[in-house]
Amino acid sequence: MITRANEMKVDVHEGFRGGKGTTKLIHFMDKEDSCGAGRLFARGVLTPGSSVGYHAHEGDYEIYYILSGKGLGNDNGEECTLEAGDSFLTKNGSSHSLENIGDVDLEYIAIILFDKQ
Repeated sequence: MITRANEMKVDVHEGFRGGKGTTKLIHFMDKEDSCGAGRLFARGVLTPGSSVGYHAHEGDYEIYYILSGKGLGNDNGEECTLEAGDSFLTKNGSSHSLENIGDVDLEYIAIILFDKQ
């Protein structure tokens, strides 16, 4: 199955999960197509100064893969700088946030899978 870019669902959020500014999510796969494996498969775009607010994962885990830009990740209270090629895993029961600290859009892949253990 091929999904063209112009066919993908796009969500734009202000203050996503209690964060700042604008977050855009471009869904490259619907959760219904994941055979019950997960609930989010998207390319995220954070404008400069925008963030995904600090939040917990219960029953699932999330991976961010940074495509471009510069971000500040908060991994259970520990901050780290993220750049293109870096990945950021938040396991079930853990918390995280992501903020664009650069001058250009921060683009990343976000995937949330269910923890089936």
